[in-house]
Amino acid sequence: PSSIASTSVTSAKIQVNGVHLHYQQTGEGSHAVLLLPGMLGSGQTDFGPQLKSMNKQLFTIIAWDPRGYGQSIPPSRDFPLDFFERDAKDAVDLMQALKFKKFSLLGWSDGGITALIAAAKYPTIIHKLVVWGANASVTQEDVRIYNGIRDVSKWSEKVKKPLEEMYGHKYFAKTCEAWVDGISRFAEKSDGNICQELLPDIKCPTFIIHGQKDPLVPQAHAEYIHKHIKGSR
Repeated sequence: PSSIASTSVTSAKIQVNGVHLHYQQTGEGSHAVLLLPGMLGSGQTDFGPQLKSMNKQLFTIIAWDPRGYGQSIPPSRDFPLDFFERDAKDAVDLMQALKFKKFSLLGWSDGGITALIAAAKYPTIIHKLVVWGANASVTQEDVRIYNGIRDVSKWSEKVKKPLEEMYGHKYFAKTCEAWVDGISRFAEKSDGNICQELLPDIKCPTFIIHGQKDPLVPQAHAEYIHKHIKGSR
């Protein structure tokens, strides 16, 4: 029976910082790992393979939906200047509410940025860190790339379909436009900074992955993060 229990995925909500956050949980290992999805993403849309295939004996795996994403609606998603910091606090507080004292972070894209901030701000709580498709600043070139995905009707069917099914077309389209506006605001600062000054504060073992064909995040971002996190690989 226990082997069946350990491979099943629980889906639940818990109140954190005044919002009801949805998460999925599986596995029974001693090493707790939080999976952080990308822009508009959720546990279901971004981490199906990980929830299914990660080692359930070694790991306890949690995938969360940040506020306004996935099934963590309401509230509707908004993008104040500190939305990454807000997500980082929500993520850590969610894990603490679930009684995990120490855990690792696997963050993709926006979830990678959130994970970098969390690892820097909560060094005693974060065990290890893996990020891919993340960036610590926003350049004018990045803004040009983001504007290329502003209109979701131009997205490929494959990428669009799961998100449209989850959100409905209207919320999906509106939130994507709001994200482009929100992320582009960082480029208005002289250095385009999101979290560059926090990278030296990251003390845990860190692994940075980057897709050579990543259409949204130029590789220089991954190289910058690697250079500024001491001992990262």
